Amino acid sequence: MAERDEFGAFMIGFLVGGVTGAIAALLLTPQSGTETRTLIKEKAIELRDKASESVDDAYQQAEAAAAEARARFDELAQKTKERAEDLQRRGSVVLEEQKAKIKLPGKKAEPKPPSEEVEE
Repeated sequence: MAERDEFGAFMIGFLVGGVTGAIAALLLTPQSGTETRTLIKEKAIELRDKASESVDDAYQQAEAAAAEARARFDELAQKTKERAEDLQRRGSVVLEEQKAKIKLPGKKAEPKPPSEEVEE
C-alpha cells in the first residue's frame, strides 16, 4: 500500500514539475512563436514518452504482484487440501475406534486391529 502512495506522489510531482517548467520556459525565454510551438511540441512528446514508461513500469509491477498472489494462493490451497485430507483420515480412524467401542446387546465389543479396516 505504501508503494502505491509513493508512486502516486511521484506521478503528481512529476506532472506538476513538468507543467511548471514548461510555463517558466514559455514566460522567460524570448523566442518567436514558431520556435515556441516547436519547443512545446517537443516537450509534450517527451512528457508523453516519460508517462508511457511510468505506466509500463506500473503495469509490470502489477503483473509481478498478481503472479506472486497467484503463487501464494496455490500454495495455501495445496496446504488446505492436505490438511483436509489429514483431518478426514483422522476422523475415519476415530470413527472406527468409536464403532469398536460400541457394545451390541448380548455381545462384547472387540476392538478390531487397524489392519482390518472396513470400507463402506
